[in-house]
Amino acid sequence: MAPTPGRLSRTILALALVATVQLAAQSRPYFPGRGDRWGRRPAAAVGLDSAALAAAVAFAKTADNGWPAKMTDELKTMTAKEPYPEIVGPTKDRGKTNGIIIKNGYIVAEWGDTRRVDMTFSVAKSYLSTVAGLAFDRGLLPDLDAPEGALVKDGGFSSPHDAKITWRMHLTQTSEWEGTLWDKPDVADRRLGYDRKLEEPGTLWEYNDVRVNRLSLSVLRLWQRPLPQVFKELVADPIGMSNTWVWHGYRNSYVDIKGRRVQSVSGGGHWGGGVWASTRDHARYGLLMLRRGNWNGRQLLSEKWIDLATTPTPIKPVYGFMWWLNTDRKQYPAASGRSFFALGAGGNVIWMDPEHDLVSVIRWFDLNKINEYMRLVTAAIK
Repeated sequence: MAPTPGRLSRTILALALVATVQLAAQSRPYFPGRGDRWGRRPAAAVGLDSAALAAAVAFAKTADNGWPAKMTDELKTMTAKEPYPEIVGPTKDRGKTNGIIIKNGYIVAEWGDTRRVDMTFSVAKSYLSTVAGLAFDRGLLPDLDAPEGALVKDGGFSSPHDAKITWRMHLTQTSEWEGTLWDKPDVADRRLGYDRKLEEPGTLWEYNDVRVNRLSLSVLRLWQRPLPQVFKELVADPIGMSNTWVWHGYRNSYVDIKGRRVQSVSGGGHWGGGVWASTRDHARYGLLMLRRGNWNGRQLLSEKWIDLATTPTPIKPVYGFMWWLNTDRKQYPAASGRSFFALGAGGNVIWMDPEHDLVSVIRWFDLNKINEYMRLVTAAIK
């Protein structure tokens, strides 16, 4: 029996609705499931040239940085000429170079042991930036240009010099904070000269781990609970990171928080400690940042914070809130100008390229070969 006009109309409408739902599902960004439930796609399926991508991976496999496996020995060598070289945090022997490439959210290439947990040095600074952003989003840090000491009254900002320091200065590494923290005076890491005179806060950019650790303590004061706990609850668990990552401080970096002994974590592994995580876990974090703080429809970190964190610092345009930027394309000319990075010593890199919906994490990479790796990956994009 031939369908009636009414039944035919309903059938057509139903098919149209199914097609619409399927099309919407296809257009939504992909987010991996928890753990190892991470979809893979052939290079061609996501607009990559298979041969060119294979060439990038082959190159990466030969790019180990050559550091010794025993990390304590390497850190002692790195800090030997510093005035306060003592290693005060835990260390972990390193693995071999490995990496992953994520395109449109899917794994398109992976090599080496990407599940191995390793030290990541200053990649921890970007994690710290995110925990500060979570405080900003919840009103715990209401004014980035207010003096840090207005909210943090632990004596760390009592001098006339330090009283001028704002949260923005600290996040951009322009604070010029002066003091001693965890038995390390700020001169322990004055990389522009151990004996140089201090400048006015906000007028000089200097990478300084003592000052970053001071910021970490200040953010801990805001949250009043361990920062690894905050990151786990608000970021790591929602994006499906494993339970293998850890965030260490130093053996002497404990403070009293509401009657509890809590460790203030470090913003790097310079003297040990910092964030230790697998390549796959870093890739999830990178994908969250690439997707502007949104994970499968849930806004974990505000877009406003993402914009602030990736805005060039006027006196250091390649640096944001503890994220490296590619503003002038001098450090990594092969990567797009919109790329931004979490960078750690030893060639530990999280590279996010919003222009191409791409994330790549590389570990223990020869610093002299990173730009060439980025050139090869970018060349694979059709």
